[in-house]
Amino acid sequence: MFHKIKNKLSNLFYKNKKSVPDNWHVEFILSLAKVVRPAVYVELGLYQCELFNKMIPYASHLIGVDHSIESGNYMIKNKKTKFFHCSTSEFCKIAKNMKIEIDLLFIDASHDLKNVKNDFLNYFPLIKNNGLILFHDSYPRNLEYTDSKLCGDGYKAIDELTRAANGYEMITIPVHPGLTLCRKRYNHLTFEE
Repeated sequence: MFHKIKNKLSNLFYKNKKSVPDNWHVEFILSLAKVVRPAVYVELGLYQCELFNKMIPYASHLIGVDHSIESGNYMIKNKKTKFFHCSTSEFCKIAKNMKIEIDLLFIDASHDLKNVKNDFLNYFPLIKNNGLILFHDSYPRNLEYTDSKLCGDGYKAIDELTRAANGYEMITIPVHPGLTLCRKRYNHLTFEE
């Protein structure tokens, strides 16, 4: 009963806020990419490549990873883009063997706690110092959106990782469905290293 009341209050709060599209993160990430200009951009979980294809002008090399072969059909093919049809853990092994160093990683594959946390921990060593990791679906609107077919429970990984932060800093933009930004760092400023 308490959850139903809480969900109704949450829905009322969001109805009273200015309407924000659920895919607001795309424009936000593109704006970020225009500034940081990643040499290597990796996206875990492509779906129909909405963000990936729009990132092409802002990154030197783009790698898309998805377990669905169909996702690769949506990718704009050129000398900058590469599609890997495999799991995120399989590609991580490939990336380690290829000694890929990532400037910007977008985690949007599986949305469950275990997989989100594993993707972060597995890929963290591949992130350059001052590189960015972005997590999608990290701030679901209410309990209904924590369903595995929607945002899932991956948002719990953000809380766990934030509490254990060592060598990185995190912040979540508290707008449904949520976007969390993480910066790998040794010191706050590069010139202090």
